[in-house]
Amino acid sequence: MNDLREKLESVSSVKEASDIVFDEIKMRTGSRYCYVAYVDPENGDSVGIRFSHLTDYCSYYEEMGEARFRLPKSGRYGGLLGYSLDTGESFFTNNPAGHPAAHGIPEGHIKVSRFLSLAVKDDEGILGQIVAADPPENYNEGHLRVAEKIAETYAGVLRRFYRGEIPLR
Repeated sequence: MNDLREKLESVSSVKEASDIVFDEIKMRTGSRYCYVAYVDPENGDSVGIRFSHLTDYCSYYEEMGEARFRLPKSGRYGGLLGYSLDTGESFFTNNPAGHPAAHGIPEGHIKVSRFLSLAVKDDEGILGQIVAADPPENYNEGHLRVAEKIAETYAGVLRRFYRGEIPLR
């Protein structure tokens, strides 16, 4: 984990850090899919800047350079994807459809069987999110702990971005 910390401390952009986090989460959890986002400091939108393609729209989002999920007027993202952002709690479920926050799969979205979501945060608040899905075996507390360590390091990068110390790209 020290190598990862050193890599992330030396990045020159959030995009570079997100690419590293994406690969690291997938490798360390065995996840097939991943989504790495920051919370836009201007409007609270969750903005994925590195993500697996789970819908037909993902190619379009990649061309745009982001997949933006607007923060509703209610101040809550809702659903399984928004749960860690809404609560600040990281979690996993090996039955996504049975999770209390689940409200169905968006049209055209690939169904996932196992889901892990991390609120990327520091003492000042929630800065972003990392989501992973579908490793070959069920998630467990060990996967969550490893992923939380990665999220803690990514939080340092996002805090640098919020302070204007590094650019988005």
